Amino acid sequence: MKIYNTLTKSKQEFEPLEPGKVKMYVCGPTVYNYIHIGNARPMVVFDTVRRYLEYKGYEVTYISNFTDVDDKIIQRAIEEGTDADTISKRYIIECKKDMEGLQVRPATIHPLATEEIPGMLEMIQTLIEKGYAYAASDGTVYYRTRKFQEYGKLSHKNIDDLQAGHREIKVTGSEGKEDELDFVLWKPKKEGEPYWTSPWCDGRPGWHIECSVMAKKYLGEEIDIHAGGEDLIFPHHENEIAQSEACNGKQFAKYWMHNAFLNIDNKKMSKSAGNFFTVREISEKIDLQVIRFFILSAHYRSPLNFSAELVEASKNGLERIITAVEHLNYLLENAQNKVITEEEKEKLIQTEAFVRKYETAMEDDFNTADAIAALFELVKYSNTNTSSENTKEYLQILKKKILILCEILGIVAEKETCDLDTEIEALIAERTAAKKEKDFARADAIRSQLLEMGIILKDTREGVQWKRK
Repeated sequence: MKIYNTLTKSKQEFEPLEPGKVKMYVCGPTVYNYIHIGNARPMVVFDTVRRYLEYKGYEVTYISNFTDVDDKIIQRAIEEGTDADTISKRYIIECKKDMEGLQVRPATIHPLATEEIPGMLEMIQTLIEKGYAYAASDGTVYYRTRKFQEYGKLSHKNIDDLQAGHREIKVTGSEGKEDELDFVLWKPKKEGEPYWTSPWCDGRPGWHIECSVMAKKYLGEEIDIHAGGEDLIFPHHENEIAQSEACNGKQFAKYWMHNAFLNIDNKKMSKSAGNFFTVREISEKIDLQVIRFFILSAHYRSPLNFSAELVEASKNGLERIITAVEHLNYLLENAQNKVITEEEKEKLIQTEAFVRKYETAMEDDFNTADAIAALFELVKYSNTNTSSENTKEYLQILKKKILILCEILGIVAEKETCDLDTEIEALIAERTAAKKEKDFARADAIRSQLLEMGIILKDTREGVQWKRK
């Protein structure tokens, strides 16, 4: 299995620090609003990475935080005339609802920044004692960027270039720094803002320190995979490395994974451009299963363009898979419980080529686009190599292969079934009888009636199949 490592700018063979176990940290959202479609991409992508690692037998400890104290949260609280805690708790709940809709599994632990303040104070104190940090006269604590000799190794930025005036890549912070490149670890409180007591001043932590502390507490001083959107490479992840490695004296993360941006109709998403969409807004019009499938339709390191046409294509592709599973379920209802035939065994052996193709794609830096292509090949094979003559065992094995590959992608390909009520059963039976009597007007009328009731009929050579809208 190879992973593209942002740190080395190359694909590397994946070798976890501890055989059979993976320690993975993914930066979570700042909870001041509903998550937007751009937030959804890393959630879906790295949830899929986790799922595949577990499919391969790894025990994965997956940590993803919620930043629940931040300028944006405080500003939202001021606008609503409430407190930051109320805002963050509200949107953590809403975020989890959207994650559930996207089939993003809960992390092993979702730590909150406000609950990890003691660990942050401890790490900041260690950095001060080691000479990597200092307190200014107003109580602000800064990190001495230049003291960390490898600063810039993740973003591949040269510290001399940072000094030379490239303002767009300078690390920001308050006044009182020894060097303009130093960044904030702890900041003094402001009127009306939440704060905590520290040896330097009453205040709150800088953004970067929280992830260093949470990763250390829940995963250890060294972790296997650190992931997030490419916008976090600099300065957030660069600063995490500087903090963690200076404090612990060890390499922080072995592999750094970053997903590319998501654009809207080939334009960068922004509120000013009028193309800013939350997942909640999208869910009112589009099934979030379709959105997940759409996100995985491109390689995670490639820019992804969100458009009506591409989403529609994903909807149709997902429907092909769901329909194939429904067809297998229909055949299974009437299948003879016979011993699997030699011919069927041979066909199942042929399906292994599609599974291997799927795994090869996933093990080449989690190429979900190619994995989905392999899944489509398996679905097509299933459609053309099944009939009412097949044994139950053959159909069950074939269905299981499809469902396992879908599960890795977080796709629910088998909808919950429920019994038709008596009225609908009677209507389907009446329609079948009408067709035999060549009363096609009545048969068509019944089809329309069932459609209004949310029941879609499909006439096949094996008989009438139905599904709910």
